[in-house]
Amino acid sequence: QVRLVESGGGLVQAGGSLRLSCAASGGSFMSSAMGWFRQAPGKERESVAAISWSGGLMTYYADSVKGRFTISRDNGKNTVYLQMNSLKPEDTGVYYCASVIGAPGPYGSSDDYHYWGQGTQVTVSP
Repeated sequence: QVRLVESGGGLVQAGGSLRLSCAASGGSFMSSAMGWFRQAPGKERESVAAISWSGGLMTYYADSVKGRFTISRDNGKNTVYLQMNSLKPEDTGVYYCASVIGAPGPYGSSDDYHYWGQGTQVTVSP
């Protein structure tokens, strides 16, 4: 059974930075495409960024985060990261990590993922 555990969320002022981590266990991490999603109060969950399996040579970013967020993976640590810079209040939400085994990715749709973490809260104050 795949388990995903997010960490690194918190409260930050606008313009600040955070780095989220997602540690995976119980599956083949190298064979997994990974993604980050977020959900703000009263809004639907939306894709933030995604990275392909293996070396992570391909990435996807939502238009709203392009140039500010960077997704990366460390296969030796079974961990995917989301570096978030120049944070804005509209980036506030619960951030979820997701994975799918045996598919190359990157995928921007939640329908493409099979496993999900419990989420980590990110709050950006004005």
